[in-house]
Amino acid sequence: MATIKDIAKKAGVSIATVSRVLNYDTTLSVSDETKKRIFEVAGELDYKKKAVVRKPEIGKIALFQWYTEKEELEDLYYMSIRLGVENRCRYHGIQVIKYFQDSFEELKGEDIHGLIAIGKFSSRQISELASVTENIVFVDYSPDEDQYDSVVVDMERATMKILDYLLEKGHKEIGYIGGREAYKDQATVIEDSRELAFKRYLTGKGLLDEKFMYIGGFSVDQGCTLMKQAIEDHGDRLPTAFFAGNDPIAIGALKALLEAGISVPERVNIIGINDISVSKYVFPALSTVKVYTEQMGETAVDTLLERNEGRTIAKKITFPTKLIIRNSSF
Repeated sequence: MATIKDIAKKAGVSIATVSRVLNYDTTLSVSDETKKRIFEVAGELDYKKKAVVRKPEIGKIALFQWYTEKEELEDLYYMSIRLGVENRCRYHGIQVIKYFQDSFEELKGEDIHGLIAIGKFSSRQISELASVTENIVFVDYSPDEDQYDSVVVDMERATMKILDYLLEKGHKEIGYIGGREAYKDQATVIEDSRELAFKRYLTGKGLLDEKFMYIGGFSVDQGCTLMKQAIEDHGDRLPTAFFAGNDPIAIGALKALLEAGISVPERVNIIGINDISVSKYVFPALSTVKVYTEQMGETAVDTLLERNEGRTIAKKITFPTKLIIRNSSF
C-alpha cells in the first residue's frame, strides 16, 4: 500500500499538505489543482499496473464525465473510474479526450469512434450523446440494457452486506446518511438504490426507524452537516451504527462525531461505500464496501473495443463488491 510519503513525493508537495487534503481539512488553503493532483496520485499509486502499450485497435474516443471538474473533487468515486479508463486507453495505445459536464458543446464537434459516459444521464442527454456516436458504453448507469452497453455495480447487494454485518454485530438501531442526485439538465431526482435497499431490508427485519435517516448530498460537507443534525436531534439516543451512502459522506460524519466528542467506533460505528483512495488515510480508517472502480473503467474500454470489432448485441456487466472492515467499526 502506498504511504502518505509516497503520495507527497510524486505530487511534489509536503507530507503535511497531503495528510490534510486526504483528511478533508477545511482550514487548509490550497488550490483545486493541487487537490486534484494529490487525489489522482493517491488513486494511481493505489492501483498501478505495468504500462504496456499495445497496437491501437480503435481511433480517437471520448470520455464524458457527468460531473464538472470541480464536482469530481468532491466525489472521488467518479475520478477513480475515469483514471481506470485513461489507464486502459494508454495500455491499448488509444487516444482519449476528456470532457466534463460543462464542456459538452465541445464534444459535439469532435470526430470520435466511441464514447464512454460516466455517471447518470437523462433521456435527452442520452439522445444528444447518441448523436455524436452510436458506439457508447455507460459506466455506473444502465439507461437501456437492450440498446446500450453498460458497466454497473449492484448497490442493493452492497447495502445488504453492510446491514448484515452490522446486524451480526448486534446493532439494533442503525441510521442512514445518504444523498440524492438529479440529472444535470433538469430537476428530476434519481431514485437512490442504497436508500431504497436500506429501507426495504430493515423494514423486512422490523428494524426500520425513519427518524434515523438523513438525506442531503454526496459530499464531505453534507455528511458532516447531516451527522451534526442527527447528534442534535437524538443526543444520547443516537444509533450505535450508521451506514453512509458513500465514503465522502462517511468521512464528513466521522468529522462531526469526533468534533462532538463521540468516540468511533466505541459509541458509534460508521461504514461507507466505494473504498475511495483516501478512505484508508482518514482517522479513524474507514470501514467501507469496496467498489472496483478502476476495473470498471478498464472494462468500459474493453467493451467499447468489442463493439468496434463487430459485436452487435448490447452487454450489461455487473461488478461485485467486497466489505472491508477498518477502524471505524468493530
